[in-house]
Amino acid sequence: MKILFLNLPYKFNISRASRWPEKTKAGTLYYPYWLAYGAGVCEKKGIETKLVDCITREYSIEDTLNEISNYNPDYIMAEITTPTCFYDFETINIIKKENPNLKIIIGGTHATILPEEVLNQCNGIDFVVRQEYDFTIPEIIFTLNNSGNIDDKGDISEIKGISYRSDAIHSDDESIERVKIFHNPDRVPLDNLDELPFVSKVYQKFLNVDDYAYAFAQKPMIQIVSARGCPNKCNFCSYPSTLGGRLFRTRSTKDLVDEIEYILTEMPEIKEIFIEDDTFTVNNERIIDFCDEIIKRGLNPIWSCNTRVDLPFNVMKKMKEAGCRLLVTGYESGSQKVLDETKKGINLQQSLDFAKNTKKLGIKVFGCFMIGLKGDNLDTINETFEFAKKVYPDMCFFQQAVPFPGTEFYEWVKEEGYLITEDYSKWLNDDGYLNCLVNYPYASADEIEKIRDNLMSKYYFSFTYIFKTFLSNLDWIEFKRVFRGGYAYISFRLKKLVKKS
Repeated sequence: MKILFLNLPYKFNISRASRWPEKTKAGTLYYPYWLAYGAGVCEKKGIETKLVDCITREYSIEDTLNEISNYNPDYIMAEITTPTCFYDFETINIIKKENPNLKIIIGGTHATILPEEVLNQCNGIDFVVRQEYDFTIPEIIFTLNNSGNIDDKGDISEIKGISYRSDAIHSDDESIERVKIFHNPDRVPLDNLDELPFVSKVYQKFLNVDDYAYAFAQKPMIQIVSARGCPNKCNFCSYPSTLGGRLFRTRSTKDLVDEIEYILTEMPEIKEIFIEDDTFTVNNERIIDFCDEIIKRGLNPIWSCNTRVDLPFNVMKKMKEAGCRLLVTGYESGSQKVLDETKKGINLQQSLDFAKNTKKLGIKVFGCFMIGLKGDNLDTINETFEFAKKVYPDMCFFQQAVPFPGTEFYEWVKEEGYLITEDYSKWLNDDGYLNCLVNYPYASADEIEKIRDNLMSKYYFSFTYIFKTFLSNLDWIEFKRVFRGGYAYISFRLKKLVKKS
């Protein structure tokens, strides 16, 4: 039994594991970390496993077919996203046509929320694995092979969290065949995350860490996960609505710090560890324990994480002492009304306090802002920009809100008639960037795009920002990071201006 985990090829460098799958504007490229965790579990179960990132290898479809032919797997596991799904379907169907005996398993955000649509639109797919699929895949393999072990469920119908087609069923009229799609009950989310392998070991075996980057992180960086699920209720966020769910589950402090120690010892080339939880700082007591364990062991990692602006100062201070370099947070809006409409669960004073505390401690901040959220208008968008200048993150991101299927935001724009298209093949433009997909009464999609670009230019190209950024990044390592990200973003904007002219 052999399985090939494939990060499918695409026309652009795109991060399918990102919450924002599009071509990067500033040099960011995610590890295919969901696939990597699945690959690690399969290896642990004794299945012959390989992980190939067709994006970083710049594989064409032909290259991908050659990779499959050379490895000759029995199963392929891949992920699809909403913006890439139609291209992914074409790729999958080509693979299936060339390898008709292969079983192709597909997961990811889009497949999780729309499994029936996905199976109807792509005949090359045999199984959709919904939500977290790490332990679902071995069950499919062992069950289909009648292995007789604990993962052999006896019949496919007994495997939780999968969708699949029946064999063709003949109706009374023998000339008519119909295929039924089955959706088995959801899988219970994995409670003991210590059962997962160290994803760093999977990267080390199959991937090149130099291929991946965050614009805001030192390079080479690595992504690991310490928890799954997010209890917060932001109505625009796709991961809690699809993959991880809202039940917050964690690795033990020992297991997490053991992996950090492994990275520091066995992967000394890594300059920064990014903890890719939806929200790393859900449980303040856990974060204190984590930091204390790092300090107790005498480790000196440089690490960053996703957080919220309600992070207490004492916890933030402890994080800094344990090596935290940067916090990624969603300020989202400068309007309290909009924050309330989006169910963000924060207030503007918390954002101001967060900004003040990070500056006091010398922790860098990547701040995320969205325009076109529920409750927004031209006045609140202006309030957001003015607020961004008050909290003044080291790096920031103004982006249009995108209605990903499965989110409340998607249902809202659809119900109001604001959604431009449900044709997912039109979600990315010709350059690989997410289109503005919502026409509002106060601004069309084109106008939202212009507003977004204008806000980015006013923020990043102001003399104040350039001067402050230069002074705060005199360290050579930080200067290289800023230069790399800045060069990538300026190149993106220049290409866009040339294309429009």
